[in-house]
Amino acid sequence: MKHSEIISSVLSPLADKPQQAYMSNLLQVADILQWILNQTGPASVKMASFSISEEFLRRLFFIKKSGLIKDIDIILDFKATNKTLILWPFIEQTVENCYLASSHAKILLVEGDNWTVSVVMSQNLTRGNRFESGFISTSPEVFSTLSGQVEYVIKNQSVPFHEVFERTVRKN
Repeated sequence: MKHSEIISSVLSPLADKPQQAYMSNLLQVADILQWILNQTGPASVKMASFSISEEFLRRLFFIKKSGLIKDIDIILDFKATNKTLILWPFIEQTVENCYLASSHAKILLVEGDNWTVSVVMSQNLTRGNRFESGFISTSPEVFSTLSGQVEYVIKNQSVPFHEVFERTVRKN
């Protein structure tokens, strides 16, 4: 089965179904992001997750290289700092801003010229073969609420990761 057929077996096009939920072991967060961007065109992306993996970053790098991502900001949890430090050179090449906060949220926000898409999901920014669930919405109200809450965390509850990384490198 082709990848596009796998996705369409789980999700309907956003124009046909602006609110949809899923539970599947066939999709990864990067699949969902790519699927959304194929419909919205180039967009700004914000994500929140407990942790991130090299496999996800690799997919993100190629999606961004394709021109579908204008810019991307990510919030990761403080408890995943050691893993984030190891991945920092790759994160820095792929992500405009990376923040650390006490966050277990798994949110994906995509803002294109004509669309806003929100995804609340169970999966971290990693690759796995477990059943994961999520809810996808093109509602401007849902996007506005989540976007405002993400911005609040960034401005009031987070540390820019590049500052943590710079201090760590200076000490060594």
